[in-house]
Amino acid sequence: MQPMNVPQVLLISSDLMASSRLAGAVRSAGAELETLAGAAGVPRAGAFDIVLLDLQSLPADPASLVARARELGGPAAKVVAFGPHVWQDRLDAAVAAGADEAVSRGAMMGDVAAVIRRWAQP
Repeated sequence: MQPMNVPQVLLISSDLMASSRLAGAVRSAGAELETLAGAAGVPRAGAFDIVLLDLQSLPADPASLVARARELGGPAAKVVAFGPHVWQDRLDAAVAAGADEAVSRGAMMGDVAAVIRRWAQP
């Protein structure tokens, strides 16, 4: 069991390159990470502070992906969707479906530590 002050992050992405890059950055930010290759997977851990949802690598519609992320993350989890900046409609749809935030893929890859700081429980 992890100490209470270590943010627990779930990454849902089938993109191996993005997952690898984000894994290192999340761990460097002092958080614990579990990765699922798709929304149908089941995490080993029980509850998460943050769920990072890769809209580009998952083919389902944003509403069903956000609902699944909420289910997997637990009741207190913050859902942060990300995808290409040119997919603004899909990012907006994720927020409309209940994601706490949607950011461009570049913003996520460039500063995932800021996302963790913004949404992790104090």
